[in-house]
Amino acid sequence: MTGQSSVIHRSTTVLSGRAGLWWGLLGVTAFSFTLPFTRVAVGGLSPLFIGSARAVVAAALAATALALTRQHWPTAVQWARLAVVAGGVVVGFPLLSSFALTTAPASHAAVVVGLLPAATAVTAVIRAKERPAQSFWLFAGLGAIAAIAFASLQHGGLGGLQWSDLLLFGAVIAAAIGYAEGGLLARELGSWQTVSWALVVSAPLMLAFTGVSVAQQPPAATPAEWLAFAYLAVVSMFLGFFAWYRGLAIGPMAQVSQVQLVQPVMNIGWAALLLNEPIGWPTLFGGLAVVACAALAGRPRLLPR
Repeated sequence: MTGQSSVIHRSTTVLSGRAGLWWGLLGVTAFSFTLPFTRVAVGGLSPLFIGSARAVVAAALAATALALTRQHWPTAVQWARLAVVAGGVVVGFPLLSSFALTTAPASHAAVVVGLLPAATAVTAVIRAKERPAQSFWLFAGLGAIAAIAFASLQHGGLGGLQWSDLLLFGAVIAAAIGYAEGGLLARELGSWQTVSWALVVSAPLMLAFTGVSVAQQPPAATPAEWLAFAYLAVVSMFLGFFAWYRGLAIGPMAQVSQVQLVQPVMNIGWAALLLNEPIGWPTLFGGLAVVACAALAGRPRLLPR
């Protein structure tokens, strides 16, 4: 009987791991359009408006969903952790990436953001107090070096790093922190509930930013630019997180986060198809180097505690 119980337990674990990866892949696919559509939207809308107003729209959807389903309010500690999630994925990444994409091509940004899988895994390891093998840190570090080297060479050396590159690196750090904390919270509150409460927490600040952006530069965009903004608000800022946080909650987070490895490839592909951006050999090699390092960082298993 004991042996039979053990078999059942192992089967459930395998299924859970696969479910986490599939949910994660669905979320990543939704996010893969974010950079190209942001590049489209900044053609007629200010980056401050895009980064803040999309959060306001998503917060309205989130508040409606929470009210209709009569969700229990988070505890005081959970509110504080939700503020961390909001700071990373509602405020940090959208605003920083929107400003960066006013000058950086979406394909270039995709390579730098390709560092996100390793960054998310590192943050998850630290936050969950896991013990990865030394090779994990080695390849995660190589991935960071590869991303920095790519951005530097694109602008003529380390001294040629542009503000857009620094903004993208900041966006990666912000998203990694928000993803890891959100993944842990999703195990307590639920996946869609976590992103919904995070949007509600950030709503007053993002509403204020939206007001400032409208006063400075009233929105005047083409239908295509408004459609791109709508996708960023409804999918990138809201629905995509349903799947992504569910995948991270099923976990293990350090491994599920590596599903993001396909995102730079998708980003570059969408940039070429939707924006007609030329994809040169430096971009391809840079993307492959970052993806390879992040893939190798995700391979080592955790050591026993």
